Amino acid sequence: MAGKISQAKAPDHTFQEVRYLQRLIDDQVPVRVRLSDDQEVEGMIEFYDARFIRLTRKGSPNLFLFKQDIKYLYEMP
Repeated sequence: MAGKISQAKAPDHTFQEVRYLQRLIDDQVPVRVRLSDDQEVEGMIEFYDARFIRLTRKGSPNLFLFKQDIKYLYEMP
């Protein structure tokens, strides 16, 4: 049928999170993390697993941040 729109569902997971987090660790990229309560923290990701990331900070204590509490993160220039 001409003009039929595909009903294929987008995948729930792309499995790119692991690759991205590992690149941030390997390249020691500074990041800023916005939490669900709108607080922001900066540092470098040192470790991650399925539920949290460990953020290493200079001059402040390191943090374990649960992924469920993270709105987003982005790389610092």
